Amino acid sequence: MARLLVSRRLNASRRNTETLRPRPAFTLIELLVTIAIVSLLLSILVPNLSAARAQARAAVCASNVRQLALANQMYAHENQDRACPGAVNFVENRHRWHGVRSSSSGAFDSALGPLVPYLGADGAIRQCPQFRNYDSGGNGFELGNGGYGYNNAFVGTVVRPLGGVFHIVETDLTGTLMSRVRNPAGTVFFTDAAFAAVDLIEYSFVEPRFFPTNGFRPDPSVHFRHSGGANVAWGDGHVDRRKRTFTWSSGLYDAQADRFNIGWFGRRDDNSLFDLR
Repeated sequence: MARLLVSRRLNASRRNTETLRPRPAFTLIELLVTIAIVSLLLSILVPNLSAARAQARAAVCASNVRQLALANQMYAHENQDRACPGAVNFVENRHRWHGVRSSSSGAFDSALGPLVPYLGADGAIRQCPQFRNYDSGGNGFELGNGGYGYNNAFVGTVVRPLGGVFHIVETDLTGTLMSRVRNPAGTVFFTDAAFAAVDLIEYSFVEPRFFPTNGFRPDPSVHFRHSGGANVAWGDGHVDRRKRTFTWSSGLYDAQADRFNIGWFGRRDDNSLFDLR
């Protein structure tokens, strides 16, 4: 019995000694190495996650702009083959393809836009998730178009060629006949758009290389906001992404188009991607 008690005390003493014995811990060098490894992993993962988020936003945007092109096709199907008008009575400055306003200085009501019945259950124009309105003065001008521009110069109005690059506007009360678009797969209908004014503002038209009525070069409005690319919806309904090939600024506005990556795509410096021919 005495031996058993002695043995239990010895075992208890050993356990207490093991409990009190200091356990191994990280050295400073090991801690620094661990921090370096974590930092390296973050430097690898974070850019990839950021790129993945950008790609996801670009994909959502492509879906949005495709919806606009398809809505325009459905509009034409129910309106004697006429495309949606881009700006009815343009000089009044109250009607756009994306909405209507009561005065030329008021806000557009997107619920009254001509494409509303063809944009799904809620009739809403979806906002491009990559677009931000940076105009701190609140001069959005075209708020409600989702960050997208329409080829109003050739598709949203009815124009008649006069010879060379010149055209005359026959009416802006309706869009062009879809049957007049000879190459739908090569004719721009909608793109990512914005305008460099005092700052970057929302803008509802995608301007061609040259105004069809006078041949002057406008300030551009194609916005290459998706990692240097712009989503483009063509007349046949397909969407692709294009890179900027050219830009310029007229000098009439404080902001420079190049600063916001606004310009045009395509190699030819003409209206061949916008014109109906």
